[in-house]
Amino acid sequence: MLAEIASFAFQGIETVPVQIQVQIAPGLPAFAIVGLPDKAVGESRERVRAALTALGLSLPPKRILINLAPADLQKEGSHFDLPIALALLAAMDVIQREDAAEYAAIGELGLDGRIAPVAGVLPAAIGAAARGLGLICPAAQGAEAAWAGDARVLAAASLLQLINHFKGEQVIGPPAVPELGPTPPGPDLADVKGQETAKRALEVAAAGGHNLLLIGPPGAGKSMLASRLPGLLPDLTAAEALEVSMVHSVAGMLSGGRLLRRPPYREPHHSASQPALTGGGHRAKPGEISLAHRGVLFLDELPEFPRQTIEALRQPIETGRTTVARASAHVTYPARFQLVAAMNPCRCGHLGDASRECGKAPRCGEEYQGKLSGPLLDRIDLFVEIQPIAPAELTRVGPGESTAVVAARVAAARSRQRARYGEGGPACNAEADGALLRDTLMAEPEALALAEQAATRLRLSTRGYARTLRVARTLADLAGSATVARLHVAEALTWRARAIREAA
Repeated sequence: MLAEIASFAFQGIETVPVQIQVQIAPGLPAFAIVGLPDKAVGESRERVRAALTALGLSLPPKRILINLAPADLQKEGSHFDLPIALALLAAMDVIQREDAAEYAAIGELGLDGRIAPVAGVLPAAIGAAARGLGLICPAAQGAEAAWAGDARVLAAASLLQLINHFKGEQVIGPPAVPELGPTPPGPDLADVKGQETAKRALEVAAAGGHNLLLIGPPGAGKSMLASRLPGLLPDLTAAEALEVSMVHSVAGMLSGGRLLRRPPYREPHHSASQPALTGGGHRAKPGEISLAHRGVLFLDELPEFPRQTIEALRQPIETGRTTVARASAHVTYPARFQLVAAMNPCRCGHLGDASRECGKAPRCGEEYQGKLSGPLLDRIDLFVEIQPIAPAELTRVGPGESTAVVAARVAAARSRQRARYGEGGPACNAEADGALLRDTLMAEPEALALAEQAATRLRLSTRGYARTLRVARTLADLAGSATVARLHVAEALTWRARAIREAA
């Protein structure tokens, strides 16, 4: 007796089809799983056996062989429980084999037959629909699977429900696509008193997707400013929302089955390891930079991160993806994030304040800032020095512009960029590169002359020169100018010059 059903393994956010084949043959009673299963998959036989026993079913006293094809692909995770159980039920003629063959399945079984949620339901539903199959998944994740469009979804709470459905004794209706509810408002930029230069940097960074570094003493407002950046960013497009949600689904972090509409904001602690930041671990899970895809990655106390960890950000910043290398496979996750970092000027945080700085000044500041390499600083577009606001000024200064007002200007600038780059092009100026940047810059001769002179005098790298032009293009977009003028290049150079001074 041979029966089979489809399931999936995951390589990043991509699905790899896996065929679950079950053979029940005469011989000594045995229950074996082959096809490179990991420990979680190997333990499936006990969960499946217990779930069937809870339903009043017993395994036949024969040789049961379960093959996970292709056999040379490592199978990881408890989500193979449900397809193994369904294929076994088909081989035992409890359900029709033709019915099982029309579906792919993903889910973890409890000892009582209940189907528990697992990671990766959204990409599995998309993968099943692309292959003309329906998807059987946990009831708690039916809404998540429903986002796959035309996919036929059976979202069941237990194995018994599935058996009754296939026998015609019960009907499991299609799950409803959850409504996109209103996004709760984030912290308002109007709450920030003073700090006009830093606010301007936030607006420019949001408008062009540029990386930003904030430097200032403790309590100056660096974290407060960074937390208000996501509110300035426009909503994700439909394609971006699906891509970001797939990453969170693979990580098991898509709550309520709702797609993410807003750019994610991730702020890992400086004690985070390199695999936690860039991805990895036993099952090559996505790291913080992938969870921040199409959003903001905020690294507070940047020099306190292990140097090897922050240096690992250099390649993802350039390529927009990260690859977790393993001996058996290479797993790639998207990582097109916007880096916002904050740091103190020195370890004690009061460099430049003669009444509070430590006795090692200015050497302590040079050593502290020296933890950041030149290549990493070269990838940062905007460098802002923040000074604390005097208490008297905090009481006298009225509220500034709200997040909604600034976000409207950012949205207008992003709209100009999308119109310029076209459908399928870069989402913002920070992603434009090479010939595309040159062809769409539209800089006045005086502006290019200033940029070239400054690049020579400031000894900008090729990357630094290109990033300066991208910032200038963003400044022109914010001003509603079709061309990049000299004043736009001049302002862009002020941010780059500050970074060069600190790096020196």
